[in-house]
Amino acid sequence: MMLSSQIKAALIEIVGADRFKDDPVAISAHSYDAYIEEASAWAVVFPKTTEEVSAIMQVASEEKVPVTARGAGTNLSGGSIPAEKGIVLCLTQMNRIVNIAPEDRYVVVQPGVINGDLQKALSSHGYFFPPDPSSFMISTIGGNIAENAGGPRCLKYGVTVDYILGLEVVLASGKVIRMGSPNVKDVTGYRPAGLFCGSEGTLGIVTEATLKIVPAPKAVRTAMVVYNNLNDTAKTVSQVIRQGILPAAMELMDNEVINLIENHMNIGLPRDAEGILLVDVDGPEEQVEKEIHEIGHIAKNNGAGNIVIAHSKEQADELWKGRRTVYGLLSRLSPTTIVEDATVPVSKVPAMIRGCRKIAEEFDLKISIVGHAGDGNLHPTISTDINNKEEWQRVEKAIEKIFELALEMGGCLSGEHGIGLAKKSFLPMSMNLDTIEFLRTVKKSVDPDNILNPGKFV
Repeated sequence: MMLSSQIKAALIEIVGADRFKDDPVAISAHSYDAYIEEASAWAVVFPKTTEEVSAIMQVASEEKVPVTARGAGTNLSGGSIPAEKGIVLCLTQMNRIVNIAPEDRYVVVQPGVINGDLQKALSSHGYFFPPDPSSFMISTIGGNIAENAGGPRCLKYGVTVDYILGLEVVLASGKVIRMGSPNVKDVTGYRPAGLFCGSEGTLGIVTEATLKIVPAPKAVRTAMVVYNNLNDTAKTVSQVIRQGILPAAMELMDNEVINLIENHMNIGLPRDAEGILLVDVDGPEEQVEKEIHEIGHIAKNNGAGNIVIAHSKEQADELWKGRRTVYGLLSRLSPTTIVEDATVPVSKVPAMIRGCRKIAEEFDLKISIVGHAGDGNLHPTISTDINNKEEWQRVEKAIEKIFELALEMGGCLSGEHGIGLAKKSFLPMSMNLDTIEFLRTVKKSVDPDNILNPGKFV
């Protein structure tokens, strides 16, 4: 099936011929994201207003045409792939920052605004938007909301849902609903914004978001802490937080990643270390100065072999250089790179890493691990080749083992990447059938014909 001439004409009437694409190049460019699977839609449309999105959804609803919302396509779980063809609704041209209200600590944006652009706009007012996925210079706010994105700063500041004050959403029927307000305190009825955040476009299309913003910290200090025993990293993290210190970020790199960075960048990381913690603290100058040295003292008492505290922004950037480029380096190792994001309690992080190493040995695979040590969100990254069928079978078995291990430790399937296509088959491992049925009931109540991002986790 393809779009009929009548549907095509109706969509062109809504957005104009220049924002309706069904040529092979446009279709191909919107057939994949940062996951491994691909699927081709019948057309791609680029709305600029809520009214256009509403009109498009009315056509799609009447004709029962699947619609997959999409931003920059950076997500790692296949959430923006048009699994059942239909229309890709690309929201990148809805990219206006509608209003910045620093005196009331909120901002109003359209979904196509790039996270990094929002950060730049807010910085001139002395504010920032805390969620910082690694793709923040490319990913859109709409995508961040769809996946409930996190990032290194979520240890202290939380994830995207913690900053949603209100949403404007177009439902499958084309109806436009508005929820929430710019007020931090608003208990008017249900809070459905939290339901739409993380729903991966399966419940509605976010066309505008009112987001809480935070004053930028006066100072940031960075430390690199080297360990010969991974257990000591978890002890350090736990004791730091027990002492009442809440770092902005605590990032972990294992020995595989340390040596990968050194092989390509030669920045002086210790090749024999079992793990490295990168720690950021932020806040008032006196506070961060005190806290970074307290963290160093705690780390030393918990077995750290070496502690380097940056004394300038340039030194801090140098310490973070390897961590920021690690996924680019990993992508060079093989034709296919699989980045998972199973999450476990912080105390279980060393055991999870060692478990992943055993899984790598069992299935004869190369698995490197980086992660957010402060919140237990790990990224076991498998370097492989999807075209090597025999190896790919081992990869699939290893991924299942990784999820089983995380769940046995009281963890979860995903800390920030979402379910999408990547983890859809594993959902019954994490939820009982009644819970899954409840999700399907919610989905059916707002999308009875299952036209919004069908083929995903509900």
